[in-house]
Amino acid sequence: MSNTSSLPRRRVRAMAVQYRMQACSNFDEFAERVRYFAGVAGDYACDFVCFPEFMALALLSIAPRRLDGSEAMQSMASHSSAIDTLMREQAQKHQVNIIGGAFPRALSDGSVRNLAGIYHRDGRIDYRSKIHATPSERAVWGVSGGDDADIVDTDCGPIGVAICYDSEFPELIRHLTLRGAPLLFVPFCTDERQGYLRVRYSCAARCVENQIYAVLAGTVGHLPRVLNMDIQYAQSCILTPCDLPFARDGIATEAAPDSEAVVFADLDLGLLLEARERGTVRNLADRRPDLYKLWQR
Repeated sequence: MSNTSSLPRRRVRAMAVQYRMQACSNFDEFAERVRYFAGVAGDYACDFVCFPEFMALALLSIAPRRLDGSEAMQSMASHSSAIDTLMREQAQKHQVNIIGGAFPRALSDGSVRNLAGIYHRDGRIDYRSKIHATPSERAVWGVSGGDDADIVDTDCGPIGVAICYDSEFPELIRHLTLRGAPLLFVPFCTDERQGYLRVRYSCAARCVENQIYAVLAGTVGHLPRVLNMDIQYAQSCILTPCDLPFARDGIATEAAPDSEAVVFADLDLGLLLEARERGTVRNLADRRPDLYKLWQR
């Protein structure tokens, strides 16, 4: 495992897109909105921009009627390559690493995974699966959980990606932290406030217990005619540990709830190292693995 006491001492600028879901009549309408937000990230010299989970499902509104689960997956499969090309081009054009949200993709073995694309500004593409599929994902789209719970190496160092529900599992985020990721990106999609707060409170806890930053990007608005995507609620934010060198209340920045917006912040990775070594509390250093461990059933 990576040494968590040797983080790079540099700042990174991260941006989260709070994306309004709306019907579109063709792929170009969706692409134009992606280009706009990627351009904003480039104009503000961001190192990372995070788009929300399920943002791409707006493309299902192109169909003249509401598609069922299997039809929706066939439709998204027809867009997957174009989405990857779009995101990759924007990452290179604006020189920003894009966490491109996540959406269900049918794989060659017949399974369906909720995959996030990570589009590097040097042209590389990585993918990370949602590890824990929600009950509705399993029931509506036949999504199964992934098995690639590892960090992603970027030009700013390693990062972790936890798609929505994944953020609610402490052991996964601890694993990513111990692998060396000081930054956690959380593309999410929640339909109402209670669901949003599960993600928000979980990420706040992950920042405290792992002494990391978390970037949350969610969807807002309404999407008629798309199965399981009728309503959205979010308040995207960038969270920090709760200690003296960091933001008051552990919130570097946050959007107004339930409106389209972008938020961004400069994050000092060196402060994490200082907090881990000399903070008011030192959660990573003070663990007692001699007394407890993660049990597998």
